[in-house]
Amino acid sequence: MSQTPVSVPLLNANEPEARLVGIHAKDGQSVKAGDLLFTVETTKAASDVESPVDGYFRLVAEEDATLQVGDLLAIITETAEEELDSRLTQRRDSTAGAAPSAESGGLRITRPARELAERLGIDFERLPKDTLITETIVQQVAGLGAVQLPTFGEKHLLIYGGGGHAKAVMEMALTMGQFEMAGIVDDKLMPGTSVLGIPVLGGGELLAELREHGLAQAANGVGGILDINVRVKLFERMESAGLSFPALVHPRAMAEASAEIGAGVQVFANAYIGSSTILHPKCMINTNAVVSHDCEIGGYSHIAPGALLAGHVQVGERTLLGMGVTTAIGIKIGSGVRVGNGAILYADVPDRTIIPAGKVWDGKISKELPS
Repeated sequence: MSQTPVSVPLLNANEPEARLVGIHAKDGQSVKAGDLLFTVETTKAASDVESPVDGYFRLVAEEDATLQVGDLLAIITETAEEELDSRLTQRRDSTAGAAPSAESGGLRITRPARELAERLGIDFERLPKDTLITETIVQQVAGLGAVQLPTFGEKHLLIYGGGGHAKAVMEMALTMGQFEMAGIVDDKLMPGTSVLGIPVLGGGELLAELREHGLAQAANGVGGILDINVRVKLFERMESAGLSFPALVHPRAMAEASAEIGAGVQVFANAYIGSSTILHPKCMINTNAVVSHDCEIGGYSHIAPGALLAGHVQVGERTLLGMGVTTAIGIKIGSGVRVGNGAILYADVPDRTIIPAGKVWDGKISKELPS
């Protein structure tokens, strides 16, 4: 049986080492090609490491370890039970011989960590010299990382993200009256701060620990308007930690009784979901959007504020229909499509098509709306 190694990638030609700052899969779990497995960081950049193949994730590295480019992180096996190839698992001691850079008096520190330390006014002499400094270490030195985690109950809901979309999700969940806010996880906000009075607990590396404290459900607070794949990866990251996603429907939204609303769907205020419409898991229907009868919206797709979908419209996965988009009845819009604000769709749209804002789509050409 073949086994596929997953190694530390080269992020910077001048830096042979990186720090493993996040492990996003559990040892032994089934993974698909493209699934997020690790996050690694150098002094200049951070990068996600994805699974190259389908198989079973067999963890080799330890979180927070300082590794050399090419060092083994994991092995993807064809079955869950097979023994690991000893030829792959034999690797050098990654921390031996790691030399500090000339920057900051020989301190090895990532760019985000440096910016955070400067913002907090931390004396660089307080930071350890024998390891690669990440934001987590800076937060610990500054005393920002000591958020005490309670035991969570079945009503607690975690929000991943602390920006504008996350605020709308928080207030929608609170307005529904079914949830208590567990807190916020955000990879850029400092632990101990708050958004709308809801505490920031830490970054995504905290997800597994939160699950151990009884947290069971979460909501995605990233809209993904610029890159829907960011939203997809956050769902996958939370799912790999064992979290589930309740459907969130604002009390001021209207969904007919025959509509089917999947897990993780978000339907915002004043949206309308028509009879026999199917909203597949993790899609989003934003404020004032109309999704008429017998429509079907694919997973992760985003119907932006004010969009108007006629009856029997089908939308594929990971598609964005911008603000004010309108459609003819019965058309099919493919997966990975991006339609700009105010466009009008009269015909089917193939997969991965981009239609600019303010255009009329008739299936052959796109043209500007008349003035």
